This record gives sequence, C-alpha cells and structure tokens, in this order.
Amino acid sequence: MFAVLKTGGKQYKVQSGDVLRVEKLAADAGETVQFNDILMVGGIVGTPTVAGAAVQAEVIDQIKGDKVIHFVKRRRKHSSKRTKGHRQQLTLLRITEILEKGGEATGVKAALGAGSVSAAAVVAAEPKKGSAKKAVAKSAAKKSGGGNDLKQLSGVGPALEKKLHEAGVTSFAQIAAWTDADIAEMDEKLSFKGRIEREGWVEQAKKLADG
Repeated sequence: MFAVLKTGGKQYKVQSGDVLRVEKLAADAGETVQFNDILMVGGIVGTPTVAGAAVQAEVIDQIKGDKVIHFVKRRRKHSSKRTKGHRQQLTLLRITEILEKGGEATGVKAALGAGSVSAAAVVAAEPKKGSAKKAVAKSAAKKSGGGNDLKQLSGVGPALEKKLHEAGVTSFAQIAAWTDADIAEMDEKLSFKGRIEREGWVEQAKKLADG
C-alpha cells in the first residue's frame, strides 16, 4: 500500500520501508514521527486530506543537502556581482507504517517542520529582566480605566503615544515615577535618546498627575 503525504510544502509518494529526505523536522535521530496531512492512501483520495489516515516514520539523521551556488551579475554595472552558497537542512527518514484510519489515536509525535517555531519566537517568548514588573504595571494601568492622554506631554504625538502604550506606559503617574534607569531604557525603546530629559517629561508628568 502506498500513500501521498505533504510536508514542507512538498508532496511525497511513499511505501513502507522507503527512505526519503524531507525539509528539516523538529525531531532527533531515532525518534518516530507521524505525518497527518495525507492526501491519498491506497485508493482513497482526500478532500483535501484523508480523515484519520497517517504515515509514521523513523528519523534516521539530520543532514544537509548538496551545496547550491547562486551567482548574480548585473550587466553594465561595474563590479556588480555576487556569489552565495547554500546547503538546505534536511531530515532523513525511513517509512515504518501507513495507516488508513485511526491515526489521530496513536499518540505518536506529529512531524513538525523545524521552522514551525522559529528561534526568534522562542527568544521573544522568554521572560526578560523586569518583564514581570512591567506586566503588573501595564495590567494596573488597564484596570484603572485606560490611562491618560499622553499627547499632553511636550513632543508626544499619536505615533509616539502608540509606542509608549506598546511599552506598557499609559499614565502620567508611571512616567512621574521613572528612575534614571527607566529613562535610559525608554530612550532605547523609543529611539529618541535624550529626548525624555530634554523635554522634561518626568516633571511634566508629575504636574499633570497632580491635576
């Protein structure tokens, strides 16, 4: 029996025992993974996939494909040429089992592409120093009724107010309580180094907060 599975944006026709290379999967050598996007199995054609069908495979190794050279040269452009090499990261698999139904109940790890969860997303999800304090401040600002009109501060327009909101700053009281370290951090976030002290935001915020 054969099946047609989809992974990494490509389709593969496979049978039990076949060895194939696919776009890199998030799995280690020796693990068993299961493909659930099955377009065809035996004589059953999916619409677009076959419900309950699955293909299981053993990960043999994580490898790299052949080196590909990209050479670009522009006509009539002096010394305008570029050479770049690339080796695609791949996963070597051996097909172990093809299931016409019951694939959703096997409990085998799903075959997910390594790019499904990027390194950047993992880093972004990691808690950073002071993030808990900022989250509490942001939550408190939301509960207090949506904060103040930060555009009352000198030099703050709609775009800059939006950046402040994204950083969790929504009230004059928050700005009035900024320390030197907070000001330096916000300078970096807003890309306006020295502007907070130059415009006197902290002093303005203290007066506005007092009414």
